[in-house]
Parts: sequence; structure tokens; C-alpha cells
Amino acid sequence: MSMNLKKKTLADVDVSGKRVLMRVDFNVPQDDKGAITNNQRIVGAIPTIQKALDGGAKAVILMSHLGRPDGNPNPKLTLKPIADRLGELMGKPVTFLPNCCGPEVEAACANPAPGSIIVLENLRFNVAEEGKGINHEKGGECKNGDKPKKCTEKCEKFKSTEADTAAFRESLSKCGDVYVCDAFGTAHRAHSSLVGMAGKMPCVAGDLVNKELEAFAQVIGENVQRPLTAIVGGAKISDKVLVIENLIQKSDAIIICGGMAYTFMKEHYKMEIGKSLYDKKGAELVPKLMKMAEEKGCKLVFPCDWACGQDFKNDQEIKMVTQAEGIPEGWEGMDCGPESMKLFKDQVLSSGTVVWNGPAGVFEFDNFSKGTKAVLDAVAELHKSGKKGIIGGGDSATAAAKWNMEDQVTFVSTGGGASLELLEGKILPGIAYLDDA
Repeated sequence: MSMNLKKKTLADVDVSGKRVLMRVDFNVPQDDKGAITNNQRIVGAIPTIQKALDGGAKAVILMSHLGRPDGNPNPKLTLKPIADRLGELMGKPVTFLPNCCGPEVEAACANPAPGSIIVLENLRFNVAEEGKGINHEKGGECKNGDKPKKCTEKCEKFKSTEADTAAFRESLSKCGDVYVCDAFGTAHRAHSSLVGMAGKMPCVAGDLVNKELEAFAQVIGENVQRPLTAIVGGAKISDKVLVIENLIQKSDAIIICGGMAYTFMKEHYKMEIGKSLYDKKGAELVPKLMKMAEEKGCKLVFPCDWACGQDFKNDQEIKMVTQAEGIPEGWEGMDCGPESMKLFKDQVLSSGTVVWNGPAGVFEFDNFSKGTKAVLDAVAELHKSGKKGIIGGGDSATAAAKWNMEDQVTFVSTGGGASLELLEGKILPGIAYLDDA
């Protein structure tokens, strides 16, 4: 079963005189004092908000989560500063409501002044948004509402009842007449604000979500510009086995790089890998994936040389090794070498479409970032030639930002988890519930 990526958008519905209830992603980074350190997600939502207002919407009511309050109100994670910043950026008043549901919220949203922008409080303050929550031990290892590394035995998990979830969704739906999803990064979650409006009002994709769907349709849709090459990096095969399996079915070639390549090299090519990353669980999958690719006629491309270090740090002696030599004991592969970079570039430039998810090495260290930069340069060159170079979120998107090259590729996804699940062939609940075009 596949998911229809063609959804109705704001352009397909009449919002004149109507209240537009919009799910956005205002999960912005903040410092210890609560000051916003990066505006990007707020700025990104403005075109869709403005489009609704330009279409004559009576009001735009915005819903979002912030952080992980685990179903409990937490003043550190209020959306009030985000509402204030949105007002500054748009140069117009923005009303903040100190709750996200209930009679007072419904009343405030029932007949707002024409052109109003309203921001509801953090959805995750209510357990019915995610369906489950945690009461963290106060004064213990877990501090209520802060992202805990490890819960203690005194932390209590709790769930929302079906009745409470239904009431929460009903209350949210009373705040709007048309629902717009513009939060791709959370669309792989079946949370109330993403699936609870279905059947209650027209449900359409916002500009940000529509751009994501259009980009991924070029990779997993019916009219792919071929040859299609996927680049899959990252540490573990077991983390991305579903991605690799699905891409073998759809791609003409897959470049397997980064940390996961060492497990393939050791298992299939019997190469010595020193103390490089080795995925024991993933090793069991290697024969199956190699056989599947052979049967499907999908070419698998691996690195053939490596830049190695003895410690996980930037400044150190670097040893270059080939596949024939193997990686000596005590050394760790941390980037691909120059011959691999040429191999990857040739494969990318022979493609009609490339989708890239996962770096080619430890790109956070400048001395071991050359392989990832070479892949990025090749994807940018492909795009410049009029073909498609798409970055599927996560660390690859971070790499594009590191070298300020987001505008030099066809598209950079904003949703790491959501884009991975799309590439795995999964149904994204927050997209599936939108009205089909």
C-alpha cells in the first residue's frame, strides 16, 4: 500500500471569511533563559499564514508543540515568546492564548476580528495530543518537563483515555473551519493535531508540506527522472534497513557510504576494518540486501579507499588505505578517500535524480569532511545541469547548511524522521489524513 502524495492545498479551497486552523512547527531552539536562538521555523511558516490572510481568511489560528513536556504544562516550554516573535516578524499583532483547548479557547476563536492571527499554547501540555505522558520524579534524576536522559522508577507513565482524546480533538476542531497542515517534521506521528480534524472540515497541505510532497514525488512517485541514484549514509544498517530495501525496489543504483559501509565491506568483501564502526545486527542483513539488489538489477556502489584516524577527533595523524590494504588494527575509517569521491561523483553525474540521506564520513570534523563535501558538490553540480538533486533531511541537511549550499540543490527536506519514513515506503498519518487532490 502506498500513500498518495498529491494533496489539496490552500489554493484548492475557499478560505474567504473562514477561520484557518493551521498545524505549524514552531519547535524552535532556545537558550537557557528561553530566548529564541534560531527563527528559521517561524519564518518558514509565514508564507502559508500570509497566503491564508491574502485569501480573505477571517483568522489564522496556529497550533504547535515545543519540546517534550510529556503531557504536562511547563512554563519553560510556553509558546508565548514564539507568538511574540511571530508578531515582530510579520509586523502585526498576534494574540496568544494560554491554553490550546477548552471553552475559553473555543470562545476566543469563535468570532475573532477579521485578519486576526492567534497562537494556541503548546499542544503537548495536554496528554491527549500524543496520547501518553510521563510525570517525572520531581527533585530526582528527572526534572518535570525537561528532556530526561533516563527516567527513575518513581517517574509515572500515563495515557489519555479515548474519551479525553476525542474531547481534545473536538475542542481543537471548534477553533477552525479549514485545517491546514504545514508541519512536515511531525507528519509521521499520529498525534491529535495532525489526524484529529479529518472528516470535521476540509483538510489541506500548507506550502511547506506541499513542497516536501512534490520533492519526494520526484523520488518515490510514478514519474521519476531516471536513472535514480540513492545515497545512503549514517552509522548503522539496522537503522536504515527499511530505507535500503525500499530504495532497492525503486532505484537504479545506491551509493552506500558513511559508517554503515564498513559492515558491508567486512561481511561481503571480507575486508579488515580495524576498529571502524561495525553493526553486528546489520551484519546479518548484508547477504539478504546484496542478493535483493542483484535480483532487482540495482547497482550498489561502495567506497574503495578511506581516510583513517586512531582517535575520534579532528587533529591527528591521518592514514589513507585502499580496499586491498584494509584498515589496520587500532585505526578507524572516518571518511572516504579520493578514489571513492571520484567514484561517487561519476555515479551522481550519470543520474537523472539523486536522493541523499546520510553523510559519507565524520563531517563534523573538518579533516574528515571531504567525502561528504564531495558528495554535496556532486549533487549541486547535478542540479545545476537541470537534473534533480534532493537532500532527504537529517545530517545531510545539516551538511548542506554547514557549507551554506541549501540553495544549490533542488530541495532540502526539513523533516529527518518524516523523510526517512517516506523513503522507507511508510504511510505518514499527518499526510494520509489530508484531502487527496
